[in-house]
Parts: sequence; C-alpha cells; structure tokens
Amino acid sequence: MSNIGYRVLSILIFSLVLCGCGNRYQYIPKDIEPVTIDIVRFDSALLAVRADSAMQDVKRLYTEYEAFMPVYVEGVLRLPMADTAYFSQQLAHFLVDTTMGFAQTNALAKERFANIDSIQSALNTAFSRLHYLYPDWTIPTIYLFVSGFNSTVFYYDNMLGVGIDMYLGSDYPYYNNVVYDYQRPTMQKQYLVRDLMSMYLAYNIAYNSKYNRLLEQMIFRGKQLFLLSQLLPDAPAWQIIGYTPEQWAWCLHYEQAIWNRIMEKRDLFKTESSVLSSYMNEGPFTAEVTQDSPGRLGLWVGWRIVDSYMRHNQDITLHDLLNESDAQKILEQSFYRP
Repeated sequence: MSNIGYRVLSILIFSLVLCGCGNRYQYIPKDIEPVTIDIVRFDSALLAVRADSAMQDVKRLYTEYEAFMPVYVEGVLRLPMADTAYFSQQLAHFLVDTTMGFAQTNALAKERFANIDSIQSALNTAFSRLHYLYPDWTIPTIYLFVSGFNSTVFYYDNMLGVGIDMYLGSDYPYYNNVVYDYQRPTMQKQYLVRDLMSMYLAYNIAYNSKYNRLLEQMIFRGKQLFLLSQLLPDAPAWQIIGYTPEQWAWCLHYEQAIWNRIMEKRDLFKTESSVLSSYMNEGPFTAEVTQDSPGRLGLWVGWRIVDSYMRHNQDITLHDLLNESDAQKILEQSFYRP
C-alpha cells in the first residue's frame, strides 16, 4: 500500500464527510419517554475555592460532594484522600499557579463552559434513546470538573465524569507538554458528549466472544460504534469514532486498499497483542496498514462491517446485534465488499 498518502481532498469527499456516513436507519422511535440527565457543576464549586480560605472551603466540598470527592482527589488528582491539610494546600496552589498554566486553563474552562445547554441537550437525547433500549440500565450522574490535565473521562460507581479542561481546542498551547500531537485534534468541546457516551457503553457492554482474534475485536467495537451512532443521531460519523473530518475522508478514499491489506496479511485471524494493539489502540497511525493512516483503523473497519450487516439484514434489531457473539457470521452476512 505504498501508494497510499494524503492528497488534496476533493469536494466530493468533503460532501460525504459533512453529510456523515454509516447506517442511520432509525431503530428507536421518536415518541419515547424523555430523560433529563443530572449534570453536577463540580468545576464551578472547585473554582470558587479561595486560596485564603482553602481549608474551610475544602471541608465544605467534602460535605457537599461526599461521594464524588474521594474519586476526584485520589482518582483524578492522585492525591491522598486522608490528608485534608495537604490537599487544601495543593489545591490553593493549583488555583493560582501560572507557571504550569493551571490558572489560565481554569479561567478559560470556566469561560468556554459557562453555557452547557448543547451538552445537556445531547446527553438528554442520548440517554433517552438508551433508556428506551435498556430501561434496566442505571442512568449515571454527570460530573464536570477541572483536572489539571490529568483526566478526560471516567466512570465509577454510577458517576460519569469529564475534565472540561481537556476540551479547550486542539490549538490550545498548554496541551503541548501534556499530550501527543495525534491526540490534540479531538480535544474540542464537540467531542465531549461522544467521549462520555463511549465510556459509558464500554462499561456496560460486555465482550461476548470466546475468541480473541482481530475479527472479534473489530466487530465488538464496531457494534459499540453502531449503537453510539443511534444514540447521537445528530453527530457526524467522524465525530462518533473520534476522527477529524480529514481522517474520515482518508478512510473513505482508501477503504478498498485498507481492506485488501488486511486480507492479504490475514490479520483478521491473528491474536498477537502487537497486531491487536496496532489496529485497535489509540496512536498516530495504524502501523499494520500504513503510516499515512489514522490510528484505530480496526474500529473504523469494524463499524463499516457492522453497518453493512445491518443494512443487509433489516430484520435484525439493535438487541439482536449486541447479543450476537459470532463475529464470523456478522462478517459473512454483511457482504462487506469495499
């Protein structure tokens, strides 16, 4: 695949990107019971702490956010929970520090996320649709916080949290020293809801295959993405998978060549961790295919296969899809032929 490389994107390819891609048949009716998600503005409460009264303010946070504070202090900030004095001291420094950019970042996060109406609306839609499909699943409480560049999203004990300071824009200069270049494009507000829902689905959809070949991994993640596209009906396909529009367009343009490379190398049936990691894990590119590619091509191809499977088998429900453990069957009945 040495001839694969980035080219000037044509108007046709961009039109495909902007219109989105993937199966958008509606498996969820419009007249469903609405769900309103609770969003806790812990970020606002934390940023209201004053350096000259940090100990008193921190004790108040422990009282008002009894369940969340241990997760935040130990899990996000990686500080000892028991030592309130030490945490108060560190927090007071964190709030005013300009050397590492914490004060500037917190101020920008407060400004950029002053209005979260779009986030609230998207989460309400997503969880309303998910509740229709799985009414027994517990709906989480969403916590917004600032993380000091330590965390994007986490899920613990029905608390789904997101560090809003990690969504200030791909060109935000203080990201230079805390993330890799290939991670920066999706560090934007428009990807926040997608990341939250992806985390929630990852914890609630169990891997149900006795095999661990690349094929099974691809189909499993492809099913998650297919469901995610149904939960976020207004999001473009590139946003669903966590790509840029240019990366999605590249995949569409070289889809046949990507598939040919996978088949030529018989990678679908391999189980080596190095192969699985190359196709499935985050990275600057997918090494098993080409260094010109986006990372995580296994997820992209898996979604394309699942999408084709659902288009060719319109009697299959979302529950049927998620319960189907035979990845080989899904591949064969998808008639995927890029």
